Amino acid sequence: MNLAALEERTSPGTAHAPGQKLGPMVRLLTCGSVDDGKSTLIGRLLWDAAGVTDDQRAAILHASHNRAVNGERIDFSLLLDGLVAEREQGITIDIAWRYFETERRRFVIIDSPGHEQYTRNMATGASHADLAILLVDARHGVKRQTRRHAAICNLVGIKKVIVAVNKMDQIDWSEERYRAIEADFAALAGNFDFAETTTIPVAALTGANVVARSAEMAWYTGPTLLDYLENVDPKVEPEDAPFRMPVQLVLRASGDFRGYAGTVTSGTISVGDRVVDARSGLGATLRRIATMDGDQPSAQKGDAVTLVLDTDLDISRGAVLSEIKRRPVNADVIEARLVWLSEKSFDPEAGYLLRTATDLTPVTSMSVSALVDFETLGVTPAHECGVNDIADCRILLGRATALDLFGDLPLTGNFVLVNAVDGATVAGGVITWVQTGAAAVGDNVLVLDRARLAGLCSDLGDSPADRAEFERRAQEVAILLRSAGVPVLIEADQ
Repeated sequence: MNLAALEERTSPGTAHAPGQKLGPMVRLLTCGSVDDGKSTLIGRLLWDAAGVTDDQRAAILHASHNRAVNGERIDFSLLLDGLVAEREQGITIDIAWRYFETERRRFVIIDSPGHEQYTRNMATGASHADLAILLVDARHGVKRQTRRHAAICNLVGIKKVIVAVNKMDQIDWSEERYRAIEADFAALAGNFDFAETTTIPVAALTGANVVARSAEMAWYTGPTLLDYLENVDPKVEPEDAPFRMPVQLVLRASGDFRGYAGTVTSGTISVGDRVVDARSGLGATLRRIATMDGDQPSAQKGDAVTLVLDTDLDISRGAVLSEIKRRPVNADVIEARLVWLSEKSFDPEAGYLLRTATDLTPVTSMSVSALVDFETLGVTPAHECGVNDIADCRILLGRATALDLFGDLPLTGNFVLVNAVDGATVAGGVITWVQTGAAAVGDNVLVLDRARLAGLCSDLGDSPADRAEFERRAQEVAILLRSAGVPVLIEADQ
């Protein structure tokens, strides 16, 4: 079939109607072993689902015609592989980001490299994704790199994975082969914490089961790839997740305005709620939620806001504001699973810093205990790790830092390690266990709470006004004690 005939068969889809409400945006990662057809699959999806403009179509058709060798065909990978080296070698090297929308939803596609040499690029892309398409070549089945990519998807908290068994046209649309690969991946997925896995047989070059259903695979009755993507719910966080907002900036303006700016990473917050700085224990009542569109009565995950409190807290960038009852842990020792990204292997004598959403903490010491075996997906004892390894480690921090377990709250339970000398990122990881830092409760720290200040605050009740007055009096006492060299924490009045 020539290019002109192909062009007639692949007309663009229909854009959504004006004013039509689209579903939530989905950030979609494509991954898998090299040559499994990731760029071609996503290029085909864009081509058939209105993600390509007329001038792009003309350019791709022209480039495909010039590059055709064994018969004329459209090279859909050209829509994703933008670097000269990628086009010359026919592989993906860097992450490619593409935005498109259908009648029902907006998508951000993150096309990641499959070659082991570029695993660090894949891990970076995975950290931004809501769900993943993991490609498997129907001719070869699950490979070592497939296992590595599945492990990294699990590591960064991707809970929903679509296994696209590609190149079905090259195995004569064999249902038996497809079912064998489906069973192999089901066994593999049993080692991970995926909430949902869906397997779809596709042929990227012909478009079978990508957007249009395949006549050659009538035995498959599940959704096409686009059908699944348009209907999947990307949310996996519990509805009642606790409130968290890492402070990115303290804003001061004319008059007495003082606000704490940041992005809500989990939960919701409303005017009148009590919040606390997780590290210091300082608390206050939320008076305003300011945004670029004016004040709002509440804020939820993903909202960029400025919180104005009824009491000025002595906090800065790096603090984590939370609800009172379910706070982060002030940790000085953590255990974590990480992927090592640097060409330089882990060095226990080197200096590292632990970077969270807004904080940077010195690492006192660090040790590796085990590596993930990509054949068995078990762990083997080890004390070293190098580039692309996934390792379990223990990290001692130079000071207590407000952290969550990744399994509870991913956005405040992840980190990157950076080299203390040049600032280069050496690893990215997730927190699996924490030990409370001494500074959070006592050991040489005087905690001011209702019980300790009972005489001074005996006239105060539990009304919002009385709680605010308690905070004011406690702050005054703390100022006096700190000026005398006494370390003080104020326990938020509940």
